[in-house]
Amino acid sequence: MSAWQPLPDELPPEVRHFVEQLRLLKDRTGLSLVALGARTAYSKSSWQRYLNGSQPPPRQAVVALCRVAGEDAERFGVRWELAVRAWPRPAPQTVPPSSRPTHPAGAGERADAEAYEDDPTLPWWDTPAAEPAPRPPGRIALYAALAVLIALALVCAALIGAVTLS
Repeated sequence: MSAWQPLPDELPPEVRHFVEQLRLLKDRTGLSLVALGARTAYSKSSWQRYLNGSQPPPRQAVVALCRVAGEDAERFGVRWELAVRAWPRPAPQTVPPSSRPTHPAGAGERADAEAYEDDPTLPWWDTPAAEPAPRPPGRIALYAALAVLIALALVCAALIGAVTLS
């Protein structure tokens, strides 16, 4: 097992439990943070922040770790939801009233709730394949014109051959 830094005392129990479970899951893989980063498309420094409780991981990072460890991602998804709801929010920075954006009533509450929105980053092996670019429409017309010219050349050659033999 790895020697982990102690988690901050101010972490809520849900967050503490979730991070401890992530640490156990990471330890079961036997991978270093560098190797884990290479296998999950999340950097070593990102995994350090997630596993030290300083930043909540995106849901896709948890799913990627579960995939690497051969663990059920749904169970960890539920733990992730509970932890993210309880995760301490960074202290709001003081912004002068003149530079504050104007939002309708309740928008600030919604922004706080969405502060730890799920990160849509996917590993390269999970990204959907791009649709092949359609061929330019003129290509079919070009092939048809080429076929007509070849057929015309063959007809001309046949006529010239027939005239010459007569």
